[in-house]
Amino acid sequence: MSDAILLRQDHGTIATLTLNTPGSLNALSTAMLRALDAELDAIAGSKIRVVILNAAGKNFCAGHDLREIQSHRADPDQGRAAFTALFALCARVMQKLAGLPQPTIASVQGVATAAGCQLAASCDFVVAADTTRFGVNGVNIGLFCATPLVALSRKIAPAIAFDLAATGDFISAARAQTLGLASRVAPPDDLATATRTLAETLAAKLPAALAFGKAARADPSLAASYASASAAMVANLMSPDTDEGLTAFLAKRKPHWA
Repeated sequence: MSDAILLRQDHGTIATLTLNTPGSLNALSTAMLRALDAELDAIAGSKIRVVILNAAGKNFCAGHDLREIQSHRADPDQGRAAFTALFALCARVMQKLAGLPQPTIASVQGVATAAGCQLAASCDFVVAADTTRFGVNGVNIGLFCATPLVALSRKIAPAIAFDLAATGDFISAARAQTLGLASRVAPPDDLATATRTLAETLAAKLPAALAFGKAARADPSLAASYASASAAMVANLMSPDTDEGLTAFLAKRKPHWA
């Protein structure tokens, strides 16, 4: 497989974007988000009819790159500017997924957690392997998943989404389907086929009709929600206890919170 962190393959009118950093659990680093941002721009005005978003390796995406985040603690402002830029970029990518005229499908395996769960929830459809686990569990290391909650609470009941973010609990693919996060669930060996079948079904429809459908369900409050949630994430990250939580997680030890 190519060394590119994001791969794109077009089969007819279906484009597949593959997160390709399995060694980091396909973390949403700044580079990965920029690559997604550029590809979504390229797709928006093209003849592509459906976008599949999947990931290499055993897991879909474990969220933001915590090592990259922690590296900015040494900045003169202790990382505030870098954190602000990161969440602005992430919010832009998530909103572009929602705003594309083409339907988008997340094909999810293994773990989709924190911003990885946000990425899946930002797609129009989620097809999950039946062994997949979803979570918005940053709270377990002292960082509440405020921005992932924006996308998740538009897929499932907001009270349940908040419950998951506050407890840090994972849910199974079966429960994700019951709640409305996953639209289809398949055995791991059948995930690609199930995703492809849905994509081909959508690609056969009138593109303008699907685009009108997406526009009709667009949420005008999305940008404002991301703005406030991103500010909350930055403020949370500036806490010394959150710094300790992330440091402890990376060091594989328990945090010593004040």
